[in-house]
Amino acid sequence: MQFVNAFIAGGLICVLGQILLDKTKLAPARILVIFVVAGCVLGALGLYEPFANWAGAGAMVPLPGFGYLLWTGVRDAVANRGVSGILTGGITAAAAGISAAVLFSLMASLLFAPKEK
Repeated sequence: MQFVNAFIAGGLICVLGQILLDKTKLAPARILVIFVVAGCVLGALGLYEPFANWAGAGAMVPLPGFGYLLWTGVRDAVANRGVSGILTGGITAAAAGISAAVLFSLMASLLFAPKEK
């Protein structure tokens, strides 16, 4: 059942993104920012954690999950270190994912050559 919940949640988030792409004039970068900020706001309101517990990876892998991760990092860092946690908490919480993205991007750039259209 866990896989079904993740598939449904992740699919609905993707459907919402596709609807925003098709029905609005928003640029993809703006939709990305909307999703990340929505994850932060829903996390701050206490609404994203129950959803993430139900959906598992279906809620944590897409962009709102990244926003929620940033929010939890900031919340924990502020509780432990005070106001300086506002600047350091989100990056500390997301450091592994950011590092993996940079590493895999570097590997892809070394393995594949860009082609002109």
